[in-house]
Formats: sequence, structure tokens, C-alpha cells
Amino acid sequence: VSNVPLIHFLRKYGVVISGRDRKTKEQLGSNYSVLRDLQIELRLGKDYLEDLEGYDAVFLSPGVPRHLPQIRDLRRKTPILSEIALVLRYCPAPIYGITGSSGKTTTTTLIGEMLRHSGLTTYVGGNIGRSLIEEIETISPEGKVVLELSSFQLEDLDTSPHGALVTNITENHLDIHLTMENYINAKRNIYLHQGSGDFAVFNADDPITMEMASQGQGQVYLFSMKNSVERGAYLQGDELIYRDEDGAYSFVKRSEVALLGEHNIQNLLAAAIVSHLAGASWTAVSEVAQNFTGVPHRLELVLQHEGVSYYNDSIATSPARAIAGLRSFSQPIILIAGGYDKKLSFRELGKEIHQRTKAVIVLGDTASLITDAVEAYGSFPIHQVQDLEGAVELGAYLAEAGDVVLFSPACASYDMYPNFEVRGEHFRALVHKLVLNK
Repeated sequence: VSNVPLIHFLRKYGVVISGRDRKTKEQLGSNYSVLRDLQIELRLGKDYLEDLEGYDAVFLSPGVPRHLPQIRDLRRKTPILSEIALVLRYCPAPIYGITGSSGKTTTTTLIGEMLRHSGLTTYVGGNIGRSLIEEIETISPEGKVVLELSSFQLEDLDTSPHGALVTNITENHLDIHLTMENYINAKRNIYLHQGSGDFAVFNADDPITMEMASQGQGQVYLFSMKNSVERGAYLQGDELIYRDEDGAYSFVKRSEVALLGEHNIQNLLAAAIVSHLAGASWTAVSEVAQNFTGVPHRLELVLQHEGVSYYNDSIATSPARAIAGLRSFSQPIILIAGGYDKKLSFRELGKEIHQRTKAVIVLGDTASLITDAVEAYGSFPIHQVQDLEGAVELGAYLAEAGDVVLFSPACASYDMYPNFEVRGEHFRALVHKLVLNK
């Protein structure tokens, strides 16, 4: 997603490029043809990180573990760069960066929509699936650039965007970062290199992000679901309110918000602050809050059949995200969960499953881990299946009118799928197929 556009950009300036990938030609499949057509030197397979000496710079893909011996050795000799670093360096327009353990995609999309509805030329990209490096030379200084930034994209940055937002911090990606400290330190780069003319927005209800707020180099804004704040946005009764030195303004009622879940009220509060500071009108902020129903694969209603609602929450790649999904419904829930092991704890998810679901269906590499976490709180209806097709069929069988069948994996997709989008699309297709065959 990011490296092919990066290669096109670098080649404009005569850069000689070598591409490395752990996958073999056969494992790359159709992507091999894409790489071959770039006419660059390729080194594929298990030895892809050998012989990295002699390059003027190395661009690491987001997610390549920095603790690998070859990478640690390389960092002492060669500049480590990234596509995002070049976007920050060369973009003529102000950049607003969004990070956090959950809520990034929804909040980034909300900000983009609020700015567009205000009539502002807006570019949205980064971890949200679109690289902006090839467009960097055509972006107007009057434009607005909104980037979703993962911990991997932030890890090596020595520049921060003009506006920064940290939605929350919970345990995530410990398979790559190894420790929570490393993960948090990567996130800090979104604001650590700001100046006095920049701003950063933090979650006042999260102790980790509040500690980050004390380190802010620019203007600091807060958002809260629990208390009013002097500068930022908060929930008060049914009102979502923005406050700064000029006073307080209610920009939408909670009862008017289209998005499901308490976590999305938080996302709206955060998005409203960034959008307002970036130049969005309050009319646009309010209209988007009332009409935006969500991004694909995030609590996405696939269909309703015989009184059962099927929701696709494939973007929930951590236990914290799955918990937020569970808390979004008052109906009885049959949960489908499991996938690639990111070395995260399922303890809190196990507790939440007991409190909020009538049954759980587990699959993938983490099936036994989720089972253990649930059973730690007592006996419970747990069903293990081999694949997603079996999970959907069983979910439909167990569900009764008024139930929700929620696919919220709490895990990454890599044990079975290349990414959460492909996984979510498969879930959608399986649900439609099941209903059509009934």
C-alpha cells in the first residue's frame, strides 16, 4: 500500500532502488507481477534482510520489527526513513495526525468529512489505506491533510504533524514492539517534535494519554466523557460541548448522533476539536455527527434476517476494540472472535463476554487463549470452529429473533487473511450467502 507509491516517487529523482520481501515469488502471488513491473532489484525469501550495507538509506515498511538483529545493526550505520517521514517533510499543507490504540480510523474519517463538508480541500491517508506520497507535489498549501498514523509509522519519526490527536492507549502490537513502554514511546512521536504554534489533543479519561498531555510541546486540548474541560470538548448530559477561551458551544446532541456506542461519542468529541482547529465550520461538524454512520468493517450492519442482526466489526484487532463493540449493544449477543496472536491479554475480554454475551464462537490461533480467558470467570457456552464459514453458520443457528451476531475478532487477521478488510469482506459474503440459502 505504501511502498509501491514510494518507489514511484523516488524514481522521479533518479534513486536506484532495491526491494526486499520475506515472502517468496510464489507467496507473493499476483503482487509479484506488480513488483516485477517496477523494474527494481528484488531480493525475496528468508534471507531478505541480509547484506543491507552499502545503501544511502533504507525505508522500512510499517510493522517490520525494529528489534531484529539486522535492523538493530543497520540503525547504527544507515539512515532509516519511511514514506510518512517524506510526507511530513515535503507536504506544503498543514498535516493533522491521528493515532491511538482504537478509534483511529473512525476519528480520521470523521475529521476528513467535517473538513470536506466545510468546503475545504482535504486529503485523507496514512494507515487508513491510501499513500499520499505520490500526490505530495500537487497538494495545495491551502489544503488540509489528515493522516491516520499507526505506532509502526510513528516509531522512527523525528518530525510531528501540526495537529496531533491521541485517542487512547491500551495494550496492542506487543508481538512487534515487545513491551508496552516501546509501544507508548512510538506513539509519543506524534506530538514530541511539535513547536509552540502546533496543537495536540488528548483523552482526559485515559491516564496514559493524560501523562502524555503533560509533555505536549504546543497548545494542549482535552476531550472527556466524564468531566468538563477548560479547553477542548466534553459530554454534559445530552450535549456535546466545545469550550475554549471564547466560551462554550454545544455542537450536537448525543441523541442525534448516528454512530453506535459510547466509544464513538469519544471519537466525535476528539474529531470536533481537531476539525474546528483545522478550520471546519460548526455547521459541518454538526451535520457530519448527525449523518455519519461509520466506516466499513467497524460495527457495520451487514443485514437483518428473521429478527437477527449481523454486524461486521473486523477492524477490531485488539481485545479493547472488541470490548468497545460489545458495549455498543443492549441486545443479546453471540460473539465470533479469534485470529492471529499479537501477544495481548484476553483477561478483560473474558470478563466482558460473561457480562454481555449469551455465547461465544472462537476460531484461529487464539481460540484456546480466548477460551481460557472466558473460563477463568466460570463456565460459559463456548464453541470452537475451524473457519469463519463454520462460525457464521453456527452463529445463525444459535441466534434467536432479537439477537445480534457480532463478528468482533479481538485479534489481527494474519493467521487466515492478509488484512482485516479481506476478513470483513469474507464475513459479509458468508452472511449474505447464508441468508440467501435459507
